[in-house]
Amino acid sequence: MSLKHIVVGLSGGVDSAVAAHLLQSAGHKVDAIFMKNWEEDDDEQYCAASQDLQDAEKICEKLNISLRTVNFSSEYWDYVFEYFLAEHRAGRTPNPDILCNTEIKFKAFLEFATELGAEKIATGHYARCQNTQTYYQLMTGLDANKDQSYFLHGLNQAQLSKSLFPLGELDKAQVRQVAQELNLHVHNKKDSTGICFIGERKFSDFLKKYIHNNQGDIIDTEGNILGTHQGITFFTIGQRQGLGIGGIADANEQPWYVVDKRLDTNELVVAQGTDHPALFNKSLIVEKMHWIDAEYSGSIKHIQAKIRYRQSHQECDAIELEDGQWQLNFTHAQRAVTPGQYAVLYDREHCLGGGIISHRIN
Repeated sequence: MSLKHIVVGLSGGVDSAVAAHLLQSAGHKVDAIFMKNWEEDDDEQYCAASQDLQDAEKICEKLNISLRTVNFSSEYWDYVFEYFLAEHRAGRTPNPDILCNTEIKFKAFLEFATELGAEKIATGHYARCQNTQTYYQLMTGLDANKDQSYFLHGLNQAQLSKSLFPLGELDKAQVRQVAQELNLHVHNKKDSTGICFIGERKFSDFLKKYIHNNQGDIIDTEGNILGTHQGITFFTIGQRQGLGIGGIADANEQPWYVVDKRLDTNELVVAQGTDHPALFNKSLIVEKMHWIDAEYSGSIKHIQAKIRYRQSHQECDAIELEDGQWQLNFTHAQRAVTPGQYAVLYDREHCLGGGIISHRIN
């Protein structure tokens, strides 16, 4: 591989720091950019962006690479957050991290880095990109516990051709060891979780600032009224906490779970028991399907899918429907299929693409 000018998206965490070091050690010219993507009601109580920037500055000083900061808050609001709100208003549960990758990290950031003369960009994602000479394939990271191909499945060929994932062949323990050997102060920094603009605050309290909700009935699968919810938007399929319906007369002590959200009647449907049948579906419909390196049609047999990030690969078949929709039929029924989330398809280590779950099929 010829030496290149590479700009790394530096988050202030250990992963992107080690990614920058590995590229630098390979002899590439490496610069770094710190992206700020949220500033609405942003303060130290809720978002660690200021601390992350300080960490990024220390990392660059240690590695002797230049650091620029860029504010993509406007783009984030227009292309990610507005969608996030619209999906919640529609009663669905979106995943803004995937849109953040396609619209911000591998679009706005890529364009900005290219203007600076970068030939490639790099991030600390645990994934691999394989060039077959015909197209670029997105592959899972070798660390199954950290693989992030799920979040990258929306990337296209142009984006993948300009992207590097230096950590794809490593596991998290190796990355932390490299950072410790370099005496990087972030070698044991806790991984960031969740969405920065929500931070440590209560999710429902955050949404109330942007979405108006009406109270409605909480009912069981038989239609019995069990309580009152403060807005369907605040709940997701499979949710157990925060229902506020404990101590129901004549009910057993098994926990209650959300199994449906009926927008037309503003009813939240719940059922008791981790394995209640209403929590499971063998099929689902996916819309807005995106294929990474090949256009599929008809049906695809013996592939795998994930309907959430931390899930193991689930065996399924895919059948093309009208209007770009696909039906996924699973070998085993899936728990808590959630409209608005993404179903991502795989052929073992090869990530094929994915789309948005529109609805479940009993």
